[in-house]
Amino acid sequence: MIAIISAGIAPGLAILSYFYLKDQYDSEPFYMVFRSFVIGALLVFPIMFIQYVLEAEGAIPSSLVNAFLSSGLLEEFFKWFILFVTIYPHVHFDEHYDGIVYGVSLSLGFATLENILYLLANGLDFAIGRALLPVSSHALFGVIMGYYLGKGKFSSLSDKKKWILFSLAIPVLLHGLYDYILISHELWPFYMVPFMFFLWWFALHKAKKARILKQPV
Repeated sequence: MIAIISAGIAPGLAILSYFYLKDQYDSEPFYMVFRSFVIGALLVFPIMFIQYVLEAEGAIPSSLVNAFLSSGLLEEFFKWFILFVTIYPHVHFDEHYDGIVYGVSLSLGFATLENILYLLANGLDFAIGRALLPVSSHALFGVIMGYYLGKGKFSSLSDKKKWILFSLAIPVLLHGLYDYILISHELWPFYMVPFMFFLWWFALHKAKKARILKQPV
């Protein structure tokens, strides 16, 4: 049990530490980052319940709908909504990179609890694969979401709506594509490897831009 919980937590904490320590100018308060992580973990339960109801009611007619609606839209919308309501207006969100810190924290809270539950049900044999795919992909979706939320907060009034829309739409699209590759292609590793390389490159590129575009209030 302890080994499974440790294996479930370790990749999320490692990735979160990386992005948190990259905050060069004014690190976010630990309690705020921890709170976002916990809220992300708690989101697992309502999302799992909604996904169960959708499946039980036959509302998922195809793998495409499953990937983009039940996984992509549902999971990313809940994460985006929490970030937009609780973090976006907060006084500590005072520079562009902060959106990435909170986006990663909330996403990894979700991914970490989901990972622990999966390993408890299926065993430690899946720990490495889970760390490389679901945990890291959730983190990268959080980076991208947080980047565009930061763009929205520190852009002119005329551009705010565009960036805020991007902060939801792009993670939904990428998450849906990730799930569609997993559930729809028998040879999914051949598609997933280049997709994950692209996702890492895209997210790290956005994180670098956010550090350069430091815009304190």
